[in-house]
Amino acid sequence: MSPRLFAILGMLLAAVACEEPPPPAPPPPAPVRSAEPRRYFGVPPDGKLHVYFFNVGPGDAALIVSPEGHTVLVDSGPASAANHLVNRLPELLTQRLDLVVLTHPHADHFGALGPVLRRVGARQLLVPQTGATPPEYDELLTSIGGQGVEFISPSPPPSTPNAPLRLPLGTGVELNVLWPRPPKEVLDVPEAPLEANSIVLRLTYGDTALLLMGDAHAKTEAHLLARGMPLRATLLKVAAHGADGPTGDAFLQAVGPRAAVISAGAGNTRGTPAPATLKRLEAAGARVFRTDVAGEVQVVGDGKTLVVTPQRLPDGVPWDTRYTLAGLSAASVPAATAQATKPEPLEPEAPRGNTSKVQPAPARHGQVQVVDIDDLPAAEQAPRIRGTESRPSRGSTESRATPAGGYVGSSRTDVFHLPSCRNAAKIKPSNLVRFATREEAARNRRPARDCNP
Repeated sequence: MSPRLFAILGMLLAAVACEEPPPPAPPPPAPVRSAEPRRYFGVPPDGKLHVYFFNVGPGDAALIVSPEGHTVLVDSGPASAANHLVNRLPELLTQRLDLVVLTHPHADHFGALGPVLRRVGARQLLVPQTGATPPEYDELLTSIGGQGVEFISPSPPPSTPNAPLRLPLGTGVELNVLWPRPPKEVLDVPEAPLEANSIVLRLTYGDTALLLMGDAHAKTEAHLLARGMPLRATLLKVAAHGADGPTGDAFLQAVGPRAAVISAGAGNTRGTPAPATLKRLEAAGARVFRTDVAGEVQVVGDGKTLVVTPQRLPDGVPWDTRYTLAGLSAASVPAATAQATKPEPLEPEAPRGNTSKVQPAPARHGQVQVVDIDDLPAAEQAPRIRGTESRPSRGSTESRATPAGGYVGSSRTDVFHLPSCRNAAKIKPSNLVRFATREEAARNRRPARDCNP
C-alpha cells in the first residue's frame, strides 16, 4: 500500500472514531388504554323518592330509587321484556342495583332477570324461599349465585321475631317485608302455594307509603288483616295484575289507597284487570293507573306527597298533567278530586312555548311501512353503552327557545327529538315520552342525529 493511500485510510478511520455513536432508537410508545365507558348514566340522587312501574306487558317490574340513591328492582317481567329493561334501567341507575326482589317464582316476574343482571348487576337478591319451584327458576338462581350475588331471606331477624324484616334505604326511607316469614310462617294454600306466599312489600317515606302486593292471594290479604300488619298506603300496587279474588273490600278499607297501579299486558289471555277488581278500586276512591293503558307510571315523593306521572294520558288531558296524592295524615279525598298539577318549574326555567298535547304521527298503512325504532331486531337493540360521542353535559347552561310542542323521545332509547324529526314519527305511542324544555330532555338523553334538536 502506498504511503499516500495509507494516510488517506488513516484519516478516514480517525474521522469515524471521532463520530458519536447514533442514539438508540426510542422505545415504541406504550399502548394507550382508552377509558372504560360508563355502564350507567342515571342522574345523581335528588333527595326525592322515585318509583318506576315499568310497562313490561303481561308481567311485573318496578324500580325503587331512594332519596340517597339506593336502588331496588322488584321483579323483572317476562323474558319478552328483556330488551326493554336492559335499555331502560341504565337510564335510571348510576351503579349496579343494591337489591333485587323476586316476589315469587312465576316466569312473568323473573323471566328477564338473567339479561338484566348481565347488563346492570346486583349486590343482593331477596327470594321468598317457600315451596317447590320450577326448574327454570332454580337454574336462574344457580346462575345468579355464580355471579357473586348475595342471597337473603325474608325471615324476620331473631332479635325481633314478631316484626317484619326491615330494609333501610337511607335516612327516613324503609322497605318492610310484610310476607312471607319462612320457615315458621307460610300459608298452606294447595291451589296457589306460590301466590299465597308471594313477597309483600311496604315502602315508607315520611308521611307516604307504597304497598306492593306481588301476586298475593286473597288468603294472603286475609292473613295480613288478621295479624294486624301495617297496610295503610298512599299508593297500592295491585296484586296479581288486577285478577279477581285478591284486592277485596276489607283489604282496600284497611289500605285506604288514593291511587293504584295495575301491571297488565294489553290483550292478555287472563282477562286482567278484572272488571270486578276495577269496580272495587273505584268504590274505594282510588285513581287507577294501568300499564297497558298508561304505559310506564312514574311516582316521585318528597315525604309529604306522591306525584304520579303516567306515560300516556286520556284524550283531552294536557300532556304535562301530573297527579298529586296527599300523604297519609291528610283527610281522605275521593279519587275524582285528586289534584292534577302542572310540572314543577325546572331549573333554570326556559320559555314553555305552546303546551298543547303532542300527537305522534300516525302509522301509515298500505304500500309504505313504518318500522318502529322500538321494534328493531335484538341484535340491533343491544344494550347501549355511552362512549365518547358528543353530547351536552348535565351542567351545561346552554339554552334554546322551546319549540312548539317541546321535545319527545322513546322510553326505550337514550335520545330526544323535535316532534317534527323524521324518527320521532317512528316512536310507538305506548313508548312516547314528552319534555317541556330542552334542559329537561337533555338530563338523561342526547340529541338525535336526524335533526340535532
